[in-house]
Amino acid sequence: MILTSPAFDNDGKIPCKYTCDGENMSPPLIISDVPPEAKSLVLILDEPEPPKGASAIDHWLVFDIPPGDQYVPEGEAPEGTIGTIAAGQVSYRGPCPSEGEHRYRFQLYALDVELPLPAQTTRKEIERTMAGHLLARAEMTGRYEMSLACNV
Repeated sequence: MILTSPAFDNDGKIPCKYTCDGENMSPPLIISDVPPEAKSLVLILDEPEPPKGASAIDHWLVFDIPPGDQYVPEGEAPEGTIGTIAAGQVSYRGPCPSEGEHRYRFQLYALDVELPLPAQTTRKEIERTMAGHLLARAEMTGRYEMSLACNV
């Protein structure tokens, strides 16, 4: 399974428009080579190394995404159910590091089941429920550093 974006390369800089410095919209994503036996997909965007003392910060959770290759346009979530991120939001929250450059991971999971969970479920519950059902995993990383001169 492969996860890419036409907006930035893996381990490249996330364009400002997809961050809190810009329009705070989700970047376009391309999902490909999904296993044919997959019943659903899960997308998690997190900041794995937040400021000292904090655990990973969730920026986007979407589960029960219909399986299959697809293009997700910028500013849109994939079809599916939106989970609740760490900030209590039920939406995309773009990168917004306090200082220095931070990494952001877009993680995609193919599962052999649909998750019997309601909207606004948290990451902890999503991960607990998907345990033992993983068929494939893909990851794409982006980097971002706060900008005083964001060219939107």
